Amino acid sequence: MSNKTVYLVSGANRGIGYALAATLAARPNTIVFAGARDPTAQSLKDLVAKHSNVHPIKLTSGDVADNAAAAAEIEKTAGHLDVVIANAGIAKHFGSLATTPLSEFRDHWEVNSLGLVVLFQAVQKLLFASPTGAPKLAYISSGAGSIGGFVNLTAAAYGASKTAANYLVKALDVENPSLITLAISPGWVATEMGNTGAVANGMPQAPVSVEDSIAGTLSRVDAVTKETSGRFWNFRIETEGNPWSVASDEIPW
Repeated sequence: MSNKTVYLVSGANRGIGYALAATLAARPNTIVFAGARDPTAQSLKDLVAKHSNVHPIKLTSGDVADNAAAAAEIEKTAGHLDVVIANAGIAKHFGSLATTPLSEFRDHWEVNSLGLVVLFQAVQKLLFASPTGAPKLAYISSGAGSIGGFVNLTAAAYGASKTAANYLVKALDVENPSLITLAISPGWVATEMGNTGAVANGMPQAPVSVEDSIAGTLSRVDAVTKETSGRFWNFRIETEGNPWSVASDEIPW
């Protein structure tokens, strides 16, 4: 399987994760492991029916046993990973720092921040076995995690968890000379999660289409090298002039 690019996408049963997995599966010479809490989800069954190179696996963000079992299954099937896209995340509470329950901070950090640590620790052996010698780990972050470009979106728990994970992306780059890492803001995407956040902030729906987000996000994953590793990339330059728009390739940490 050394002539095939082996991907793992977490949170692949819906939203951005599903679209990433489906787009990668349609590429030639790929193997896509689609991680989800429920690998028997109908969306993944439909994807497998269309693309035989898709392998759904049980993967719950932050769950050590789940991640270890997923890594073992990947090793048995493919022997290595070339690219990991850590997409699984939650945004289930919108509120100010003053009103957000501590339980919401814990929930968001467990999934959005520690989930990245658990995933990397589980799959690092597979990544470093990549025949490319330059494996990639991409984290689907958010503009809400930017401190330098801070926008008040009343999402204290979510934003803080993404900021923490951005630090981890940088640390992984520095600690692992052969690993290429990047954090990516996929834009404010019109998925179920994105639209919930948009409504909470007074908009009818999120402004970025799934198609535009995936095209931009994968262009960053495809193009990144060790020279551009450990940075926070925008899915595209945004010129709409909205408070959350970033008119540059990179987003301030």
